[in-house]
Formats: sequence, C-alpha cells, structure tokens
Amino acid sequence: QVPLVESGGGLVQPGESLRLSCAGSGFTFSRYDLTWYRRAPGKERELVATITSASGRTDYADSVKGRFTISRDNAKNTVYLQMNSLNPEDTAVYFCYAGYSTLYGYGQNYWGQGTQVTVSS
Repeated sequence: QVPLVESGGGLVQPGESLRLSCAGSGFTFSRYDLTWYRRAPGKERELVATITSASGRTDYADSVKGRFTISRDNAKNTVYLQMNSLNPEDTAVYFCYAGYSTLYGYGQNYWGQGTQVTVSS
C-alpha cells in the first residue's frame, strides 16, 4: 500500500488551471502537516504550499501566492492544490509530503511519488 498517491497532473496551456490531489492511506491523516513541493528540470526542490494539521494554517511560496490554493479534506484523507493562471515556470514534478505534526509527538513521515505538470503552448 502506497501511503501517498498524487493525481491530477498533465499538460496545459499558459493561463489555464489544474487541481492536484494527494490521497493518503494507512496513517492518521489528520495528524499530519501537508506540503506540496515541486522540482523543475535542473532546479532544486521548492516548497510550494503547506497546510497545518490542527489549525489549517496555510503558507505559500512567493512565486505562487495569489495563484495557488492548498486545502485539505481529512474525511477523505486528501490534500489538494488548486493551481490557477499557470505559466511555463510552473512546469515541474509536484510531490506531496506528509509530516507528522509535533503537536502529537513523533511519527513517520511520507512522500508521494510525484505527478508531472507541464505548462506549454
């Protein structure tokens, strides 16, 4: 059983939108802070957006503020990344990461396998 599975990636044109999903299984999803990262070709991994476990506080990279929205549905064990006004610089493999919240002590963390997003005309 794969703990985190991303979906929703694909090829879109500049200005279009995509919604990524990341479904968790086999762990207590609600106790995890959830983060979307991306890695573009030839670049370092970049934190895109994060949402905390308890308060649902969100934070974004400056490069995506105002365009991307992270959200979570603990009942569905799923975290989402709504991406609007996509541009070619958003082209990357997007990964979700579940980090056990320190509010609850210590636990195992998980990475998804990634989903490709390509923005091109």
